[in-house]
Amino acid sequence: MNSELARAESLIASIPDYPQPGILFRDITPLLADAEALRVTTEALIEPFAGSFDVVAGIEARGFILAGAAAITAGVGFVPIRKAGKLPRPAASVDYALEYGSATVEMHDDLPSGTRILLIDDVLATGGTLAAGREIVENLGYAVAGISVLFEIDGLGGRDVIGDLHTVFHSA
Repeated sequence: MNSELARAESLIASIPDYPQPGILFRDITPLLADAEALRVTTEALIEPFAGSFDVVAGIEARGFILAGAAAITAGVGFVPIRKAGKLPRPAASVDYALEYGSATVEMHDDLPSGTRILLIDDVLATGGTLAAGREIVENLGYAVAGISVLFEIDGLGGRDVIGDLHTVFHSA
Protein backbone atom coordinates (compact mmCIF):
# COMPACT_ATOMS: atom_id res chain seq x y z
CA MET A 1 0.00 0.00 0.00
CA ASN A 2 1.41 3.39 -0.91
CA SER A 3 1.93 6.09 1.71
CA GLU A 4 -1.03 8.19 0.52
CA LEU A 5 -3.42 5.26 0.96
CA ALA A 6 -1.87 4.34 4.31
CA ARG A 7 -2.43 7.90 5.51
CA ALA A 8 -6.03 7.80 4.26
CA GLU A 9 -6.65 4.53 6.09
CA SER A 10 -5.30 6.02 9.33
CA LEU A 11 -8.14 8.56 9.19
CA ILE A 12 -10.87 5.89 9.56
CA ALA A 13 -12.09 5.93 13.17
CA SER A 14 -13.40 2.86 14.99
CA ILE A 15 -16.41 3.51 17.25
CA PRO A 16 -17.28 0.61 19.59
CA ASP A 17 -20.87 -0.30 20.45
CA TYR A 18 -22.47 1.85 17.75
CA PRO A 19 -25.28 1.73 16.70
CA GLN A 20 -25.77 -0.98 19.31
CA PRO A 21 -23.62 -3.01 21.74
CA GLY A 22 -21.24 -5.40 20.04
CA ILE A 23 -20.98 -3.47 16.76
CA LEU A 24 -17.68 -1.78 15.87
CA PHE A 25 -18.66 1.10 13.58
CA ARG A 26 -16.10 2.33 11.04
CA ASP A 27 -16.42 6.10 10.75
CA ILE A 28 -15.08 7.33 7.42
CA THR A 29 -16.06 10.96 8.11
CA PRO A 30 -12.46 12.06 8.88
CA LEU A 31 -11.28 10.49 5.61
CA LEU A 32 -14.06 12.22 3.65
CA ALA A 33 -13.14 15.58 5.17
CA ASP A 34 -9.56 15.30 3.91
CA ALA A 35 -9.39 16.21 0.20
CA GLU A 36 -6.23 14.23 -0.55
CA ALA A 37 -7.45 11.13 1.30
CA LEU A 38 -10.76 11.29 -0.53
CA ARG A 39 -9.00 11.65 -3.88
CA VAL A 40 -6.61 8.71 -3.44
CA THR A 41 -9.30 6.39 -2.07
CA THR A 42 -11.71 7.32 -4.85
CA GLU A 43 -9.07 6.54 -7.45
CA ALA A 44 -8.28 3.24 -5.68
CA LEU A 45 -11.97 2.27 -5.66
CA ILE A 46 -12.33 2.51 -9.44
CA GLU A 47 -8.83 1.67 -10.71
CA PRO A 48 -9.36 -2.10 -11.28
CA PHE A 49 -12.53 -1.40 -13.27
CA ALA A 50 -11.29 1.43 -15.52
CA GLY A 51 -13.17 1.43 -18.82
CA SER A 52 -15.48 -1.45 -17.84
CA PHE A 53 -18.47 0.49 -16.48
CA ASP A 54 -20.96 3.06 -17.75
CA VAL A 55 -22.44 4.24 -14.44
CA VAL A 56 -21.56 4.07 -10.74
CA ALA A 57 -24.25 3.03 -8.25
CA GLY A 58 -23.88 3.86 -4.57
CA ILE A 59 -25.77 2.37 -1.65
CA GLU A 60 -27.30 4.72 0.91
CA ALA A 61 -25.94 6.56 2.68
CA ARG A 62 -22.16 6.72 2.86
CA GLY A 63 -21.91 4.75 -0.38
CA PHE A 64 -23.53 7.76 -2.09
CA ILE A 65 -20.58 9.95 -1.20
CA LEU A 66 -17.96 7.53 -2.46
CA ALA A 67 -19.91 6.56 -5.57
CA GLY A 68 -20.58 10.21 -6.44
CA ALA A 69 -16.88 11.01 -6.17
CA ALA A 70 -16.05 7.88 -8.21
CA ALA A 71 -18.53 8.83 -10.93
CA ILE A 72 -17.02 12.30 -11.27
CA THR A 73 -13.48 10.88 -11.30
CA ALA A 74 -14.42 8.32 -13.98
CA GLY A 75 -16.47 10.79 -16.04
CA VAL A 76 -19.67 8.73 -15.81
CA GLY A 77 -23.08 9.11 -14.19
CA PHE A 78 -24.27 8.16 -10.72
CA VAL A 79 -27.33 6.15 -9.65
CA PRO A 80 -28.52 5.93 -6.02
CA ILE A 81 -29.68 2.72 -4.40
CA ARG A 82 -31.85 4.03 -1.58
CA LYS A 83 -33.54 2.81 1.55
CA ALA A 84 -37.24 2.02 1.16
CA GLY A 85 -39.60 4.97 0.87
CA LYS A 86 -36.98 7.52 -0.21
CA LEU A 87 -37.47 7.38 -4.00
CA PRO A 88 -40.53 8.97 -5.62
CA ARG A 89 -40.94 6.16 -8.15
CA PRO A 90 -38.95 3.03 -7.29
CA ALA A 91 -38.89 0.40 -10.03
CA ALA A 92 -37.64 -2.46 -7.87
CA SER A 93 -36.94 -3.30 -4.26
CA VAL A 94 -34.98 -5.97 -2.40
CA ASP A 95 -35.18 -6.91 1.29
CA TYR A 96 -32.00 -7.95 3.10
CA ALA A 97 -30.62 -8.73 6.56
CA LEU A 98 -28.11 -6.56 8.41
CA GLU A 99 -25.87 -7.64 11.25
CA TYR A 100 -28.23 -5.69 13.55
CA GLY A 101 -31.64 -5.83 11.81
CA SER A 102 -33.19 -5.82 8.35
CA ALA A 103 -33.81 -3.28 5.59
CA THR A 104 -35.06 -2.77 2.05
CA VAL A 105 -33.36 -0.98 -0.84
CA GLU A 106 -34.98 0.53 -3.93
CA MET A 107 -33.75 1.73 -7.31
CA HIS A 108 -35.13 3.47 -10.41
CA ASP A 109 -35.02 1.88 -13.86
CA ASP A 110 -33.92 4.95 -15.85
CA LEU A 111 -30.94 3.34 -17.61
CA PRO A 112 -30.87 1.39 -20.88
CA SER A 113 -31.00 -2.39 -20.50
CA GLY A 114 -27.51 -3.88 -20.21
CA THR A 115 -25.92 -0.75 -18.73
CA ARG A 116 -22.68 -1.75 -16.98
CA ILE A 117 -22.77 -0.62 -13.35
CA LEU A 118 -19.92 -0.41 -10.87
CA LEU A 119 -21.47 -0.95 -7.43
CA ILE A 120 -19.77 0.95 -4.58
CA ASP A 121 -20.34 0.96 -0.84
CA ASP A 122 -18.29 2.10 2.11
CA VAL A 123 -17.98 -1.04 4.27
CA LEU A 124 -18.35 -4.77 3.65
CA ALA A 125 -19.27 -6.61 6.84
CA THR A 126 -21.71 -9.52 6.45
CA GLY A 127 -22.47 -8.74 2.80
CA GLY A 128 -26.23 -8.27 3.04
CA THR A 129 -26.34 -4.71 1.77
CA LEU A 130 -24.06 -5.32 -1.21
CA ALA A 131 -25.85 -8.57 -2.07
CA ALA A 132 -29.13 -6.62 -2.14
CA GLY A 133 -27.49 -3.94 -4.28
CA ARG A 134 -26.24 -6.53 -6.77
CA GLU A 135 -29.62 -8.25 -6.83
CA ILE A 136 -31.56 -5.07 -7.54
CA VAL A 137 -29.14 -4.03 -10.32
CA GLU A 138 -29.50 -7.45 -11.96
CA ASN A 139 -33.29 -7.56 -11.45
CA LEU A 140 -33.56 -4.32 -13.41
CA GLY A 141 -31.66 -5.78 -16.37
CA TYR A 142 -28.33 -4.06 -15.80
CA ALA A 143 -24.90 -5.73 -15.72
CA VAL A 144 -22.76 -5.59 -12.59
CA ALA A 145 -19.35 -4.55 -13.94
CA GLY A 146 -17.81 -4.94 -10.50
CA ILE A 147 -18.20 -4.32 -6.80
CA SER A 148 -15.83 -2.09 -4.88
CA VAL A 149 -15.74 -1.15 -1.20
CA LEU A 150 -13.61 1.23 0.79
CA PHE A 151 -13.28 -0.99 3.85
CA GLU A 152 -13.75 -4.74 4.37
CA ILE A 153 -14.12 -6.16 7.85
CA ASP A 154 -12.48 -9.56 7.50
CA GLY A 155 -13.93 -12.56 9.31
CA LEU A 156 -17.62 -11.56 9.14
CA GLY A 157 -18.37 -13.60 6.02
CA GLY A 158 -19.10 -10.75 3.64
CA ARG A 159 -16.70 -11.97 0.98
CA ASP A 160 -18.34 -15.42 1.10
CA VAL A 161 -21.70 -13.78 0.34
CA ILE A 162 -20.46 -11.35 -2.33
CA GLY A 163 -17.70 -13.34 -4.00
CA ASP A 164 -15.28 -11.41 -6.17
CA LEU A 165 -14.94 -7.75 -5.20
CA HIS A 166 -12.31 -5.05 -4.85
CA THR A 167 -11.44 -3.71 -1.42
CA VAL A 168 -9.20 -0.73 -0.70
CA PHE A 169 -8.69 -1.42 3.04
CA HIS A 170 -9.09 -4.51 5.26
CA SER A 171 -9.46 -4.93 9.02
CA ALA A 172 -9.99 -7.82 11.38
